Amino acid sequence: MTVFGTERRYSACRASTLAGFSSLATLAIAVCFATPAAAQTGPAPEAQAEPAAPVTTTAPDPSSDEVTVTGTRVARDGYSAPTPLNILTQAEIQNSSPTNNIADFVNQIPSVAGSTRPSNSRLAISSGLSGINALNLRALGEIRTLVLLDGRRSVGSTVTGLVDVNTFPQALIKSVEIVTGGASAAYGSDAVAGVVNFVLDKKYEGLKLSADTGMTERGDGFNTSVNIAAGKSFAEGRGHILLSGEIARRDGIFQVDRDWNQGGFRTIANPAYTNTNGLPQNLVRSNTGTANALPGGIIVNSAGGTANRLRGIYFGQGGSVNQFNYGTVNTATLTGATAPSLTTGGDWALADNNRNIGLDADDDRRGAFGRVSYELAPWIEVFAEGSYNWQKSLFNAGPQLSTTTVLQRDNAYLINALGAAQLAGITSVTLGTTAVDLPYRKNNNQRDVQRYAIGAEGDFQLFGKKAIWNAYGQYGETNTHEQLRDIQNVARVNNANDAVFAPAGNALGVPAGTIVCRSSLTAPTNGCAPLNRLGTGVASQAAIDYVLGDPYRDQKLQQTVAGVNLSVTPFATWAGDVSVAVGGEYRKEEVSGYVPTEFQTGWSVGNFLPTFGQYNVKEAYLETVVPLGAGIEFNGAVRGTDYSTSGYVTTWKVGATWQPIPDIRFRATRSRDIRAPNLSELFQAGTSRTNTLTDNRTQPARTGVTFRETTTGNLDLRPEKANSTNIGVVLQPRFLPGFSMSVDAYEIKLRDAIGQYFAQDIIDRCAEGRQEFCAAFGPDPTGDRELFFRASPFNFSKVTNRGIDFDATYSLPLDRVFADSDATLTMRGMATRYIDNIVDSGVAIPVDLVGQNGNGGTPKWLYRVSGTVDLPTFSITATGRGISSGTYANTYIECQTDCPVGRTAAEVAQFPTIDDNSAPGLFYADLNLTTKVDLAGKGDGQLFLNVTNLFDRDPLLLPEGGLSANSTYSDLLGRAFRVGIRMATR
Repeated sequence: MTVFGTERRYSACRASTLAGFSSLATLAIAVCFATPAAAQTGPAPEAQAEPAAPVTTTAPDPSSDEVTVTGTRVARDGYSAPTPLNILTQAEIQNSSPTNNIADFVNQIPSVAGSTRPSNSRLAISSGLSGINALNLRALGEIRTLVLLDGRRSVGSTVTGLVDVNTFPQALIKSVEIVTGGASAAYGSDAVAGVVNFVLDKKYEGLKLSADTGMTERGDGFNTSVNIAAGKSFAEGRGHILLSGEIARRDGIFQVDRDWNQGGFRTIANPAYTNTNGLPQNLVRSNTGTANALPGGIIVNSAGGTANRLRGIYFGQGGSVNQFNYGTVNTATLTGATAPSLTTGGDWALADNNRNIGLDADDDRRGAFGRVSYELAPWIEVFAEGSYNWQKSLFNAGPQLSTTTVLQRDNAYLINALGAAQLAGITSVTLGTTAVDLPYRKNNNQRDVQRYAIGAEGDFQLFGKKAIWNAYGQYGETNTHEQLRDIQNVARVNNANDAVFAPAGNALGVPAGTIVCRSSLTAPTNGCAPLNRLGTGVASQAAIDYVLGDPYRDQKLQQTVAGVNLSVTPFATWAGDVSVAVGGEYRKEEVSGYVPTEFQTGWSVGNFLPTFGQYNVKEAYLETVVPLGAGIEFNGAVRGTDYSTSGYVTTWKVGATWQPIPDIRFRATRSRDIRAPNLSELFQAGTSRTNTLTDNRTQPARTGVTFRETTTGNLDLRPEKANSTNIGVVLQPRFLPGFSMSVDAYEIKLRDAIGQYFAQDIIDRCAEGRQEFCAAFGPDPTGDRELFFRASPFNFSKVTNRGIDFDATYSLPLDRVFADSDATLTMRGMATRYIDNIVDSGVAIPVDLVGQNGNGGTPKWLYRVSGTVDLPTFSITATGRGISSGTYANTYIECQTDCPVGRTAAEVAQFPTIDDNSAPGLFYADLNLTTKVDLAGKGDGQLFLNVTNLFDRDPLLLPEGGLSANSTYSDLLGRAFRVGIRMATR
């Protein structure tokens, strides 16, 4: 529930004002409407695409060369497959993609919910996730979605095995297949929620180039990309070579200056609440800010003399001394045992923390891909392909927050600020600060991903029918440099904070009264520079350089895969040909790392340890499609999988389709799917993160409590096992040509789910009286944070996920409206109604996350509708997308009066009351205008203008503090424009 650096600028583009950019947009629109062009072909209702390598031809016509995409190893189109399948065509992607990478378009699909993106991984400081685009089907977690490139696995971009979609050759992707159902029997481990397969145009002929640039209406977020691809046949068509390259650049937005983040929207503890008076524990309020940490520091506690008599003194520009006004709601007495962490009214805006949190990452990407194939004989074609992708991302990870900085009575800066008289009787003060003089913490990850594959494929006659086969070997390697910038060294910070006046005749040889580090008086060569924490603009550069460092971890991830697949039609029944696909795969995953000794411990965040480990897996599968007559077709699959770490497991799938009449088709599947523990879950040597939490062990609860947390691996983990059911219907009525619709209900029941309790959950379970959780944390031994937690993954009870998918397409010729033209109107609507997403750990009371629009939840409805009008000279695509209204958190009980009373500590901790738990829905509109240009008879060109968030809709605001918006389902940047050109030779 929930100013850093100088932004890099491209002077030629950035010097223009928003008005100048709008003029460019206007010019692009004029070009779109004025330039003669040929008609653009819109997406077909049942788009067909070349299948990925493991996909085989369908049985009914073995002599045909035509193949279709599939959700199984036996080819089927998206509406006839027993397993539901969404097909996204190249035309849809080009007409609707909001940015220069395909992942942003795929993440708009309603069945893809809660994905990791650069914009929402800002605080993934130590995990290595920051900067990647990883897909999440069904909100079951990215690790339970199998992402393939042409039907083959790809090496992970992180130690958790997540595949960064940006490492795929963007210019060559001609369709995306989303299998929305368990598919482990067909594709292997990790396909619990489904499969996303990116299909390449491997036989592309010609040369094509695309270039685009864009920025937000507010003049930030400048981005640009260039893609080029070429394909050429040789040796009289027996050989084919394919090349592509891309460069993409995006400026980061490191400081929030949007109006929506200026209102101080937060949840605060109700000071009037008791467990017996019927008032809510929590209040949602605006004009609320942090009261226990200010940019120049605030005294939150003082020891000695009259208790806390210095509380509320804060330090401003140049070290000015001021008294904080705690406002009207959190009117704690200045001598109370605990200082309020938040305040409403008064000086709430002084913290200003929300405005200094980044919105988008600074990102550079470069990639190259090559493929060559040659037909040795009519039954065999050999191929080799390789790719290299490099990425570097930089993101603002927030201020150097501390609420536990202790200054002793003889601190020289403290004496200079307050004077000896005001400090009489005081032994120490505790300072809360966001340390505006120190640069913000940053993620600065760099990774390169390499993939190499060789193989052969072809077809031959067997049993009098065409048999299709392929075999391949693949090696992938990811090298990551997970760099943190401007991180505090705990020992050095403690030394620098302990600043005193040098006595006469000191070992440093400085004049008496000079401010020095106390430690330097006994160790003159330790290099310590005293740090003034009292005010803004007061810290010396020498002190900043002394206390900060840049910890890093290097990791190498290696994946070796070999596979073979065969599809045959061995016999026929009275109802038709029986198709059988068999195959096997061997895979090895490895991780190794390096961390300099000085970065393994002693830092406020990071404290990386190198991880080493490996496992291998052997798999074999059998799949069949059997026509049974009367419009019924059976599909079944079974796979045996043997992991070196967790042993043998069997997965299976049974499914059927029934088409009683040509207009309607019913389909159903039942499957057993698995996900084995990944390298991180097994071998993680230790990662650390910091954040704040709410401590419910006391009432009213303490909010904004700082903590540090370390996670390690667990070699005793078992594979997750899921039972999945899909039941659906496909409508293609003959009386409405061009219309197709599918409705599919799904249920996934996952047991032995791998997960872990993190800091907030651990302290909540401790508040319930569970001593095993209380033993998992204690005071932070470094003193940099208040609490320290240890956590490891384990197999807990189960996850239940249910919902209904809707997908409808309608294509209508417009020749009666636009005489003598090939104009068409194509509409597509997709929606998912999430019904249940229940996590049952076996410890806490299960909570359904559906309808929770706060971070970590899943909206009840996700939807996307689009309409494209293709005319002879141009096309227009309008898109609407959004989520339904819901709650901030489903654990809250909403009430203003008559709230539950007399509850146990466990009930109070897990299901707190709140006066407003309603979160609105979101609707965003996008617009794309495209025109075609004839390039003097030598090729085709397109000019396009794309406007996202056309009506400049604000994001979903959450009363959680920090970045007060849902960064997963919201558009944080506002209205944005992108213009570009595509060219292709004939």
